[in-house]
Amino acid sequence: MKKIILIGLLTWSCAFAQVKNGEQVPDIEFKTILNSSVKDVKLSQLKGKVVLIDFWATWCSPCVAAMPHLQALQKKFKNQLQVVTVSDETVKRVELFLKVRPSNLWFAIDKGETLNVLFPHRTIPHVVLIDAEGKLIANTSSEEVTEAVMAKLIKKETVDLKIKSDNMTQDFIKDYFFAADTVQSRLLIQPEIKGGPSMSRQFRDVPVFAGRRLTMINLGLQNMYRIAYGGFAYGRVIDQTTTVEKNREERFCLDLITKTAEELLPTLKSELLKRFELQAKIEQFPKSVYVLKVEDQAKVNQITVSKVEGKGAYGGGSGTFSGDGVVFEDIADYLESFGIVNLPVIDETKINTKFNIQLVYQPENPASLTKALAELGLKLEKAERKIDMLVLYK
Repeated sequence: MKKIILIGLLTWSCAFAQVKNGEQVPDIEFKTILNSSVKDVKLSQLKGKVVLIDFWATWCSPCVAAMPHLQALQKKFKNQLQVVTVSDETVKRVELFLKVRPSNLWFAIDKGETLNVLFPHRTIPHVVLIDAEGKLIANTSSEEVTEAVMAKLIKKETVDLKIKSDNMTQDFIKDYFFAADTVQSRLLIQPEIKGGPSMSRQFRDVPVFAGRRLTMINLGLQNMYRIAYGGFAYGRVIDQTTTVEKNREERFCLDLITKTAEELLPTLKSELLKRFELQAKIEQFPKSVYVLKVEDQAKVNQITVSKVEGKGAYGGGSGTFSGDGVVFEDIADYLESFGIVNLPVIDETKINTKFNIQLVYQPENPASLTKALAELGLKLEKAERKIDMLVLYK
């Protein structure tokens, strides 16, 4: 039995391998297609058309932001181009998205590994462009595929696109910043890891490092300073320098370990100010905000009270919030720091009870967020408040 399984794995790995530019793409099949008159299609059936495969997700803001451009291309080149978006989400989730955001694109659901093997990528959106003969042009990004590029492809002319080549390292922190359990303190700073994701980790789930280690991969200085000064959201940063774009886009990696948790952020702040020209201070400014308030105390009373001792934690994304041992201030923080709403959010519920809360809504439908909050007995109101802002200067 083991031999049969091994042979099967070898056959699978030989049948599908990463496709290089200029190579013929295997006759892949999109088996579940929404928003189309066809329910499934093979690549060979699209021969004669340029095929653009767009890997995306409903929770991915840059993916959703790129959709209008792809729709415009599909409309202009309807007989020469077929855009196929690919998500590993459920049919129901994508159908809900399409209900709010109608589109002229095909939406394929694919939970398999074949496409990921043929076109490896770590971050989305990720675009694969295939010519009318079924050969790979490039792994790239949607903004690279312009009307001018499409016109050249239709004439079978060569195009020069910026290649998107993700670093497929499985564990960036372990491979680039390994630290033995015995390490008491250290600071490592290095340039951007090409092709790697942007991320940070505070090791709360690793007892030996909990609270005293912070690793950042491919973050701009603005993001590093936001973290160092206590986690300011993007909308609470005022960059007064003449290098705003550079502060956002020039990326670095950093790994900091301190002897105690209390030393971590002060040390990070001190090291950043010493090593870079960029300076920072906290000042108050009057701003338009959303205020989180109690709308229905009876519904608040029905929320499950948490049994977690100490500080709780939450996780979430675009469309979901989940936390145990969380307070309403955490919901306000989530709405602001995840960019769910476009203004700072202030908690004025005056309730510090720890709850177990699950919040689910459709990010493309603002009314569903209002409804989800109302089910918890909460509401958002626009107001003016004086709030702390992180000011960057030189």
